[in-house]
Amino acid sequence: MTGELATLLLCDGRLPVGAYTYSAGLEPAVAAGLTRDQVPGLLRARLRTVSVTEAAAAVLALRAGRRDPVDHAPVQAALAARTPTAPLREASAALGRGVHRLARRLAADHPAVLALERAAPPGTTPARPMRPVVTGALAAALGVGEAALARTVLYDDLQTVTSAALKLLPGDPLDAVAWILACEQHVEAAVAESRAVTSADSLPARSAPLTEQWALEHPHNDRRLFLA
Repeated sequence: MTGELATLLLCDGRLPVGAYTYSAGLEPAVAAGLTRDQVPGLLRARLRTVSVTEAAAAVLALRAGRRDPVDHAPVQAALAARTPTAPLREASAALGRGVHRLARRLAADHPAVLALERAAPPGTTPARPMRPVVTGALAAALGVGEAALARTVLYDDLQTVTSAALKLLPGDPLDAVAWILACEQHVEAAVAESRAVTSADSLPARSAPLTEQWALEHPHNDRRLFLA
């Protein structure tokens, strides 16, 4: 039962990990000219690119969290390498810090959570694990299954974009619900693809060039509501 409740917890937009500060790339996309009727296309594009990479990374971190000893360094390094833009790595690490704080409160003594302090590869700077890695570790501690975790990561990305859209591109809030439900087929395809990844070396490299470009430009905008 814990795993089922934990999935609902991780899907809750009120989870106090700072995700409300993040637009998942929507704010810079809007600044670049994206319109409200293009949001569904953005959601589908993210599910085929950056979101499936993050879901697969979370699944790999979950599997690592079930092993003895736990080692998150390979997936952390692989995910960082597949997130080429520094602002996006920083945003993920900042959000990861919020999830890590939650993990220490809920399961401080679990090996998967303890191992997050060692997530940086040897010889590198101290660990600042990215959000999918921390989410996977917390899922391991709370007994969440692979499919449920992948679906949670993908849903979180969808609801992050749609929640930001309510502020940046105001309209009927029911549209956001419909947009997410319309993505179900794409979500399930991404769940299957995420679970098929067997190692950090085979983690998909699905960066989105425009998202990367917008993220680089976003810190220089003096009228920001969100992280990129």
